[in-house]
Amino acid sequence: MTDRITGRTALLEKLANERILVMDGAMGTMIQKRKLVEEDYRGARFKDWPSDLKGNNDLLVLTNPQVIADIHAAFLEAGADIIETDTFNGTSISMADYDMQDLAYEINLEGAKLARKVADEWTERTPEKPRFVAGSIGPTNKTLSVSPDVNNPGFREVTFDEVAAAYKTQVEGLMDGGVDIILIETVFDTLNAKAAIFATEEVFEERGVRLPIMLSCTVTDMSGRNLSGQTIEAFWYSVRHAKPFTIGLNCAFGAEHLRPHAVTLAAIADTRVAIYPNAGLPNEMGEYDESPAVTGAHLKEWAKEGLLNIVGGCCGTTPEHIAAIAKAVEGIPPRRVPAHTPAMRLSGIDPITIINAAE
Repeated sequence: MTDRITGRTALLEKLANERILVMDGAMGTMIQKRKLVEEDYRGARFKDWPSDLKGNNDLLVLTNPQVIADIHAAFLEAGADIIETDTFNGTSISMADYDMQDLAYEINLEGAKLARKVADEWTERTPEKPRFVAGSIGPTNKTLSVSPDVNNPGFREVTFDEVAAAYKTQVEGLMDGGVDIILIETVFDTLNAKAAIFATEEVFEERGVRLPIMLSCTVTDMSGRNLSGQTIEAFWYSVRHAKPFTIGLNCAFGAEHLRPHAVTLAAIADTRVAIYPNAGLPNEMGEYDESPAVTGAHLKEWAKEGLLNIVGGCCGTTPEHIAAIAKAVEGIPPRRVPAHTPAMRLSGIDPITIINAAE
C-alpha cells in the first residue's frame, strides 16, 4: 500500500514538472444536466428516508453510481489528468442537513473507489497518460470565523475540534478508497481549511503515509479576499506550513475576473499553482454562458504568461470546456516555481513580511 502511494506520488510530481496538468470540470453542472428526480437520489436503499434527498449529489455514489462514473469518464475522455471524487459535501456536518451524518465515511469510501475504478480504466486505455484521483473536501456549510448570528458576534455553530473530527472521517474514507491527492477546495474560511489540514496531517501520521495536498481558496469579491477577510497573500502565509503540492484558486469568478488574483498567487507561492475558474459569471438564471472556446482562450494566455501548473474548471464547466482547456495549454511549459528569500511572513487578514535590514 505504502509503495503504491509513494510510486503514484512520484509519478504525479514527475508529470507536473514536465507539463501543465489538467483537472476535470464541474460535477454539479453535469449532474444537473441529467435532470434527476427524487427517486434517482433515493434509490432502493433510501426509498423510505424521512427527508427529501434531491440535491444531495454526494449520495449518488451510493444510490446511482453509474451516473457519477459516466461523468468521471466524460471528463477523462476530454483530456483530464486528474478527476475529483463526488464528495465535496461529504462531511458529517454537511450531511446532517439530510440526517445522514452517519454515512459520511461510507460516502467518501465509495466515492473514492468509484473514481479510482474509472481512472484506472482510462490509465489502462492510455498508459502514456496516467490518470489520478483527487479526494474532494469542501468547506462544509458551517464557518468557524464568522458568526451566523449578527446579534451575537461570538457565537459559532461548531467548534474547531468538531470540524476537524468531521474532516478526519472524510480523509480516512477517501484514503481507504484509494485517492492519490487530498484536495481541500473552495476555501472561504481559512480556519475551516486549517481544521481540514490538521485532520489530514493527523491521518497521515497515524498511517505512516503521506499524500500530496492541494489547497484552493475562493475569493468573495473583486478585492480578492475570502469570506473570513484574508487577502490571497495572507491566505498563503496562513497555510504554507502544510507544504502543499499546489496552492490555488477556484470558483468565485470566470478566468477573466480571477486573473489578477492568480497573478498575485503565482508571484508569491513557492509551490505549484492550480487554478480552476467558473465558466464566466452566472446569468440572471444562475447558469453559466461562457463558451469552451472563450474559457480556453483565457487560460491559454495565462499558461503563456507562466501562471499555471495545474488547470481545470469549476462551476458551469463541462467536458467540452475541459477539452478546450487541455488543447489550449498543450505544449506550453508549466510555471517555474520560484525560490524566495527566507523571511518572517505573518498574516492576519492582511500579510506582513519582516526582513532583517542588517543583512
